[in-house]
Amino acid sequence: MKKNVFYLLVLFFFIISCNREGIQNEAPGIETLQKDPLTAKQINAEINQSIKNKGSFNWSQSSNHVLWSAIFRGNKMVSIGFGSSKDDFDRSKSPNNNEMEKEILTVIKKYEGKDERTFVLLSDQYLNQMDVVIEKEETIAALRQMKIIRYVEPGDYHYFEYESAYNTAKSSGSGSSGCGFSSTTLNAADYTNTTPSAKVAWAFTKHNIPDAWNYSTGAGVTIGLIDTGVSPEQTLLGNNFNTGASSGRTISKFGVYNSDGSADQCGHGTKMASVMTAPRNNSGLPVGVAYNANLIAYRAAENVVLETSSEQTGVKTAFTELANNTNVKIISMSMGHIFSVGKIEDGVKYAYSKGKLIFCAGGTSTSFTNFVGVIFPAWMPETQAITGVKENTSNQKCDVCHSGSQIDFTFQMERASGSNVPVLSYYNGQTDYVGGSSVATAATAGIAALVWAKNPSWTRDQVLNKMRQSATYYPNPNSSYGYGNINVLQAVQ
Repeated sequence: MKKNVFYLLVLFFFIISCNREGIQNEAPGIETLQKDPLTAKQINAEINQSIKNKGSFNWSQSSNHVLWSAIFRGNKMVSIGFGSSKDDFDRSKSPNNNEMEKEILTVIKKYEGKDERTFVLLSDQYLNQMDVVIEKEETIAALRQMKIIRYVEPGDYHYFEYESAYNTAKSSGSGSSGCGFSSTTLNAADYTNTTPSAKVAWAFTKHNIPDAWNYSTGAGVTIGLIDTGVSPEQTLLGNNFNTGASSGRTISKFGVYNSDGSADQCGHGTKMASVMTAPRNNSGLPVGVAYNANLIAYRAAENVVLETSSEQTGVKTAFTELANNTNVKIISMSMGHIFSVGKIEDGVKYAYSKGKLIFCAGGTSTSFTNFVGVIFPAWMPETQAITGVKENTSNQKCDVCHSGSQIDFTFQMERASGSNVPVLSYYNGQTDYVGGSSVATAATAGIAALVWAKNPSWTRDQVLNKMRQSATYYPNPNSSYGYGNINVLQAVQ
């Protein structure tokens, strides 16, 4: 993608004055020239070019000017991760965290010329991470050359909002909201009936989940769902969650996004909760994979695209709170971004350090993000990346699903007819379909609950190994689809 003349002049200035490494290593007292910020179109062009050429983008790869420009275009909000090493993210294991934070605030005060009360937005309770407001490029340059800085990133840069302004085609999943409140009458070919009067999705049968229920139903296992919340109008994910063959379990709902409650205002989270844990009773509606598991659902974002400061903070908070909940064994998140977000990465690592088994969506898109491989945070080694494949295959991704070397498991969720997976609707007593890597992820998290419930004394790694051993490509994972589809009956025997 060609950059305009202005951007070329900026790059030329950097080349003739000093290289990027030189800028980052200059003495803190030396001020850099404050230039006009790049346009959002120029910033996005650099992001897209990096992803196309390298397969990924990270703000640490950008020059001070590109980074500052993105901060400027993102309400001047900055997310800072600090520590004595790249893995020093946990405050409880970081004895010098207060001293490091004070040192960073001193540098910001020096260059911004303001009292910290005017620029500090948040200091995380559990992580070596804080959010601040920064106006000057020289402040960014000074921070980036401090040895205790793990990352400095824009805290509120809206990549997708800007990208959609330059593209007439919209993207779904990783490129649009993923929201919807529709209800659809299910095709009788897409489910079978089970006692007492519940519908079993065709995809469950393909993975031998109904047969696996003879050995495990998820009882005693708690799954944490990080998504857009759960519908207050769907009683099967509310007062009637603990009914029929699903008696003896609990559902809890929390809101950590914008302080406006736990209720789903998008529809996506409701469908994920349904495919994982919808009850098996006499309602005549779709049942979840782990219909006896407990569920803790977090409303952490407005939609599935995690690009605003409030969404990224909400997801980070959900990960840390679920990490600290000793009852939680599994975390599922079918949301993400096309590049890494430091504070979310810290939250994921924190949860992983507490023994949680984490499943994240590999990505779903239809237009301007279809050049992206596996999305963040699914590509992280601490997560299991899941994507959706077509019926009766383990290496043919769904029409809108992403694939790549970081994928760990697949789930059949797209039929030749075009139908996806039947689930509960946002509205009580109604049904709908859901597809993409989102439903594949939630279903796989439910499968993990079945395996763990069958073997309650097992560790995360033991559960994961059993899932791998029961999948298509074990012991030699496919280059783009990981271990493939899981035979759930085999996994619980």
